[in-house]
Amino acid sequence: MSRSRVTVVLSQAPGKHPAKRALEESVVAALLLEPDLEVSVVPNLYDLGPDHSGRLFLGGVKGDMVVLSWLYPRAAFWLLDRDGIKGHFGETQLKAASDDDDEAEADTPVDRPEAIGPSGEIPDRHIYTLDLRDSNKHEAFVAEIKRITAECRDRRDTKARERAANKAPVLQLGLSLSKPEPELPPEQRAFTPEAMLAPAGRRWYPVIDYSRCTNCLECLDFCLFGVYGVDSIERILVENQDQCKKGCPACSRVCPQQAIIFPEYKSPAIAGAETGAAVGGLKIDLSRLFGGDMGDALGAAVQERDRELQNDGRAAVGMSVGIPKRQADKSAGPKDDLDRLVDDLDNLGL
Repeated sequence: MSRSRVTVVLSQAPGKHPAKRALEESVVAALLLEPDLEVSVVPNLYDLGPDHSGRLFLGGVKGDMVVLSWLYPRAAFWLLDRDGIKGHFGETQLKAASDDDDEAEADTPVDRPEAIGPSGEIPDRHIYTLDLRDSNKHEAFVAEIKRITAECRDRRDTKARERAANKAPVLQLGLSLSKPEPELPPEQRAFTPEAMLAPAGRRWYPVIDYSRCTNCLECLDFCLFGVYGVDSIERILVENQDQCKKGCPACSRVCPQQAIIFPEYKSPAIAGAETGAAVGGLKIDLSRLFGGDMGDALGAAVQERDRELQNDGRAAVGMSVGIPKRQADKSAGPKDDLDRLVDDLDNLGL
């Protein structure tokens, strides 16, 4: 896995959908003919456990990387980040045909509060995540990966010239002037196809987009299953992912910044599609809050949480626990309908 070459990893779709498998095979077959690429295949990215060979392989890649999956690009990028596979987000020019009509709307800047950002040191490399649902033609993906490869090569060449210009020449007789790359640990040196493609059990857990997360901790308050925790510097994290209830996206619905992703949920907004800001920074329609209508995000979240509590033999709590108070940091001024509604909630002890 050379730093001078781009590594391409294709994440297979779960199951054995013939059309998806055919597209995957066509993409891989075409990419294997490209000289500047290292191509590998792993099972569904979302299902990979920490000890799976595919996950270990991804962790061993040091240079620029392209990951093709059946997930939204934002979901795939932050899924990798949570597993310690970090880099700068690589912008792609490949978009679904339906996105063309919404291009102007998508380009509208979204005013979001300052996010806490990813933790730890970000390596000097880019990770590009492509959604295999964006085209049913393998040529589209091959063309985009060729463009990305050229972009990465130009970036490396530019940095090499800058380093050469800023570094005084040194000649040491008998010594190599190039520093060899450190040797990888044994478990990352070679991976057999059988190990890389070993079946991975289906999983369900949230992924946090730290480019949006403001560390408000509302997910920690709302979730009653011990999924979330905080690290040594009080940053929110997914602490016990296996305690998450399969199919339940309730915590995502109460996140004010849409920073919680369930990559395989049916709703694009929850699955990681790019979405605009909600009106006033609110993701819920408070005018329908008391009705508990499933069209209301908070009402839906409460119902989903209560259902999982009852499945565990616990009592439903409704809106008596962990309901977010969105107006805590609002500046003083004349009260509007929203303020009065929140006051009514407080008076009811909710």
